[in-house]
Order: sequence, then C-alpha cells, then structure tokens
Amino acid sequence: MKRKTRYLVYLPIMLLVTWMLAKVLPAAQDIIPVAKFTSAKMHKGLPAGWELDKKCGTPFISLDKAGDSYCLHLFSDNHSSFGIKKALSVDIRQYPYLIWDWAVTRLPTNGDVRNADRDDQAVQIYIAFPATGWPKKLNTPILGYVWDNEAPKNWMGRSRQSGGGKLRYIVLRNSADKLNQWHPEKRNVYEDYKRLFADINNGEPTGPIQGVELYINSQHTGSTAESFICDMYFSRN
Repeated sequence: MKRKTRYLVYLPIMLLVTWMLAKVLPAAQDIIPVAKFTSAKMHKGLPAGWELDKKCGTPFISLDKAGDSYCLHLFSDNHSSFGIKKALSVDIRQYPYLIWDWAVTRLPTNGDVRNADRDDQAVQIYIAFPATGWPKKLNTPILGYVWDNEAPKNWMGRSRQSGGGKLRYIVLRNSADKLNQWHPEKRNVYEDYKRLFADINNGEPTGPIQGVELYINSQHTGSTAESFICDMYFSRN
C-alpha cells in the first residue's frame, strides 16, 4: 500500500492552508464524527478505525496536513478501484444531516455513473443501511453521493453494475465544478433515502445505518483520479 508519489498531483498548498478550519461546528452532543483526522499517523497504511476495501489495483492513501487538521487523500491509477470503510451506527431520524468538505484535483476521463463501462468517479461516499433480505451483499441498501464527470448534477438512479440494484446514487458535483477548490456539502440523508428507496418499506430505513465508505476508482476508463475529504460528521441540524 506504499504510495508512489511520482504519480500524484498534490492539492495546492494554498488550498490546504485556506481550508476553513475556523468554521463553527455544532455542539458535541449534536454531531457524530465520521472522518475527523487529527494527525498523519496511519496503521498498516490506513487511518485508525478504518478498513481497506479494494476491488483492484494499488491503493494510494494518505492523511495530508490541512491547516491545524488533516484530510484524507485518495489517488487511483488506471488499474485501481478501492476505498476505506468503517462500521458506524447512526439513527438518521435523529441525525439526518451528513456534512463534509471535499476537493478534486483530477477527474477520471469520461467517467459517467450512468454507464457501466465508464462508471468511475474521483470520490464516492457510501452509506450502508440494514439488509432487507438474504444474501446480505445483494440486499443491503446503499446510498451513494458522488462527484462524477459527465452525469448531470442531481441525477439520481441505480448502479448500472451487475447486482447493483440496491446501490443508488445522487450526483452532487461533476466536471462543471471547479477543481483544486474546497466545496462544502450538507445532505439530509433521511430525505435522500426516502426518495431513492421508496420501493423498500415505503422509504423508511429499518434501523440505524451500518457503516460509511469513502471510495475512488478509475479502472473502467483506464485513467487517473484524485480527491480529498475533510471533517465529515452527522448532525441533528
């Protein structure tokens, strides 16, 4: 999992320095941290508390300095598809909002979530819900927020990959958004789930979320991608 730094296009120093670390966060009892990194230290090439989920290729993962904090840095080459995941139980009826900052420096060439042969994104955020049947792998509702290349913003739909019927996406950003710049996000996960999974239990989750995954891939397009994520948390408001 050793990084090959000669391939990486690092986020400009000014972008790291100017990330809004001074922004006011809600009171501690009103948030549940997801990705809050306080140092560059990693365990076996991964941030503490996270597991590797690798489909193919070589993972390039680091924690890079961003002002007084650190951000997750992901890079995929033309053979790579991987992410990091962690188990996390959150009742999205009580903590419906997911808030984070992300930046992309390189989009996979011609990536398009609507096309199985070009289904590559510089960054994907997955939220797994309780399984609704057996086998669990095929019956776990997963909500994905993605930064695509060609799919229009606010596009919603199912994964085009084989067996991806329970994996459903919302495109938040695409090639029209500025690269090398931080973009803040705030999503009402509960409302998004109800829209995308209206066919399952009338759009109501059967329990707390089961985990979160941060992912990148560019193997379908044979290109490269690079992204950064900072301070992700669930919030009451």
